[in-house]
Formats: sequence, structure tokens, C-alpha cells
Amino acid sequence: MDINNGDRRAKVLAFYLPQFFPNKFNDKWYGKGFTEWTNVGGAKPLFKGHYQPKVPADLGYYDLRIPEVAEMQAELAREAGVYGFAYWHYWWAGDMLLNEPSERMLRTGNPNFPFCFAWANENWYKKLWSKDKKDDTLIMEQTYPGEADNKAHFEYCLPFFKDKRYITFDGRPVFMIYRPLSFPDVALFINQWNDLIKHAGVADGFYFVGMQYHFYEIQKLKAIGFDCITPQHNLRTSNVGYSSYGQFKAHFESFLGKRGILRRFNYNEYPNTVWNDDFDSREDIAPQLIPNWDNTPRAGRRGLLYTNATPENFSKAAVRVMQGVKDKHNKLVFLKSWNEWAEGNYMEPDLKYGHGFIEALGKAVEKFSK
Repeated sequence: MDINNGDRRAKVLAFYLPQFFPNKFNDKWYGKGFTEWTNVGGAKPLFKGHYQPKVPADLGYYDLRIPEVAEMQAELAREAGVYGFAYWHYWWAGDMLLNEPSERMLRTGNPNFPFCFAWANENWYKKLWSKDKKDDTLIMEQTYPGEADNKAHFEYCLPFFKDKRYITFDGRPVFMIYRPLSFPDVALFINQWNDLIKHAGVADGFYFVGMQYHFYEIQKLKAIGFDCITPQHNLRTSNVGYSSYGQFKAHFESFLGKRGILRRFNYNEYPNTVWNDDFDSREDIAPQLIPNWDNTPRAGRRGLLYTNATPENFSKAAVRVMQGVKDKHNKLVFLKSWNEWAEGNYMEPDLKYGHGFIEALGKAVEKFSK
């Protein structure tokens, strides 16, 4: 499924979290039957008017072991104008977690919906959200053993890359790396995987996308070999532009969070900062959209949330981004996220807004696809 298919539509890829079914790992560390819904259902409002807990509507508290759920998610995503899902993918030197939904999708051919992988390459901690994080327990360590592991990782992914639904950019499979600069030999990985995909006869290389966390990282990521950069959403929602003040503000916000002072930002400002003409108009940049955020179900008062994250305000942000990409060759846009419910970061219908976010995005994509 190639992004550059000439249809002029923005190609919105929504990050998809497969953390919604019981498994032995979560049973061990969090208790029998734990899923993402455990934190969602137990959330409490922390101030007057705080929308918690967030309650799913159409799909309910779903279980991803049920195939019909994936079909319904794909149908809702089509309604939203989403081109495909970027499945969060986990690989710890051969160990894997939460891979069952994508493996079933590959095996059965359903849902018939475009997809790619986004490698969430980071350590997993059992977080207690203490001030200095000293009480957090490392439960899965992200390591990078080298070329043999890179090859094993590629061979696991190869059947997915060969699938007709796998998303490509000018014929090259799209593969995103979440923490690119945490990977010491990421340049070696990129070169090796490009050679492996050529040798497999699938493509002449990958279209590697790296997540950007600081404004100064772009040149380094490009020099390493990334074809495209997508800016992490906090660069646009909680900080102020590209200024030194913005960087100071980011450090101050982190200081507050560590001390248990709830950080609240006004989403009303986001439509004005979601697009930067000098940056996002570049062909090697894929802008990122976020509909909402509230991770207090996980973090309590050490969390961060956006007030006024309504479908109406999200519509303004989505229109700005779709308008910006309409004249680009690279029409890739990342949506964070489709279903990260415990972070209050989702598009799926809930009891308060129903299909509001879905309808807002769908109308914005359609408006600028003519």
C-alpha cells in the first residue's frame, strides 16, 4: 500500500497500542487480568470539571483477542480518514510482548487495512511515579546486541513487510523508530536492514522515520540515515515554538511534574502551534497530530493533561495540518494516537464526545483531498 498513490489525500497513520488483552507478563507484574483498561476504569477526577474516568462507547472495554474488535477499529479508522495503523512493535533482543494482535492480522488477512510498524525501543518500568523514580522497577530492558540480533529482528518482520497491506513510501516499507538516539548503533541498523530488504527482493531499501524530541536533533537524525522525521507532540502542545524560552519552559514543566504538581495546558493554543511553515513544509518532515492527552490514570498528580481538548479544537488543528500537507509530495501525517486510553490519548468513541474526534478528522482529510 504505497502512500504516494496520486490521490492527493493526506496519509494519516495512527499509532495503535496492542495493550488490551490479558497476558502472562502483565499478570506477573501488575496482577491477574491486568490490561490498559485497569488504569482507565480506576481513574478519579483531580479537580472540578476534570473528565475522568473516560468511558469507551461503541467498542466498550474491548479485548483484542476478539477478532471482531479489530474489524470494528478499522471501520472507525476509515470513517476518520485514517490511511493506516502504525502498530507499536516491541523487540527486546528476541523477546517480544503484545505481538499477538499483529500476528493474527498477518495470519488471517483481517482486517484488510494498511499498517506499518513503529518500534517502541525503550525500557519498560513498573512505575510508582515517585519524585526521583528510584522506586521504579526495571521489568524489561531494551538492549542492542548487534548485527546478529538486527538480522533476527528483520527475519521476524519480513513476512509483514511482504504483506500487500504493509505501507510503503515510493515502494519502500515504512518503519518508525521511537527513540532513535537511544540506539547507539542505529546507523549500522539502518544500513544493515537496507541491505537485508534488498537481498530479500522486497524493496531497494526502507523509508526510515525517526521521532524527534528536541528541535536541535533533526540534523543528527538526517546524518544517521533517517529519511523522515516526525516531531514528538510535546514540541507543539506544551512548549512555545522553537525559542530558548520554549526550552526553559519544558525544563520547568518537568521540574513541576517531579514534585507532584499537576501540569495543565490549554489545548486552545495547539491549533496555532501545530504547524510551522519553515519546518513542516519540508519533504523530510511528517507533522504529528494529537487529539487529546491526560495520563493522570497512570501518573496521578505527577501527570500532564490538556484542558479544552474537544473535537471542535481538534478540528482546527487537523484542518491546519491537512491544509499544510496538501501541496507536499510527502503527505505523511502521524496521529498520536488511535487508542492509548490510559494516557487520555485516543480517537475511539467515548461517552462524552461520541464520534466527535473521528468526524473532525474525517472532514479535515476530505476537505483537502480534492
